[in-house]
Amino acid sequence: MSSLDHPGIHKVTTALAEAGFDSAATGVRVLTDAVRTAAQAAAALGVEVGAIANSLVFTADGAPLLVLTSGAHRADTALLAELAGVAEVGRATPDFVREHTGQAIGGVAPVGHPAPIRTFVDRALADHPEIWAAAGHPKAVFPTTFTDLVALTGGTPVEVTR
Repeated sequence: MSSLDHPGIHKVTTALAEAGFDSAATGVRVLTDAVRTAAQAAAALGVEVGAIANSLVFTADGAPLLVLTSGAHRADTALLAELAGVAEVGRATPDFVREHTGQAIGGVAPVGHPAPIRTFVDRALADHPEIWAAAGHPKAVFPTTFTDLVALTGGTPVEVTR
């Protein structure tokens, strides 16, 4: 099986195609090494860390909340709770992430999940003409734009830091 045939990557390319993005044109790249952090991904791709769209899964009063942040930011969970209208936003466990995304931490894509997840998209990503997101595996990424990321995920653009 080729790297692009990995089940996680296949789910992402299928979701992209179903959303009207030609999977051949998505530019999914399978890198030599895992890129579990924004810094690792930026170094491997030769881009600024801010052009990496981190997929962070949180619990929001027990429900999943996907926050796509610029690699240059740390999400403010108190602010996210206010934006989501919940009492508490906290870090999700690896099992919770896999249950709701079907993907492992370090490779969580913005799409390709078993069911839609409420999503916030960091407005800082709009500062970059091209951004890179995980593609369902710790070694896989794909390029997109802020506008397309918001459209793909049905996400809400927000500031993730104060």
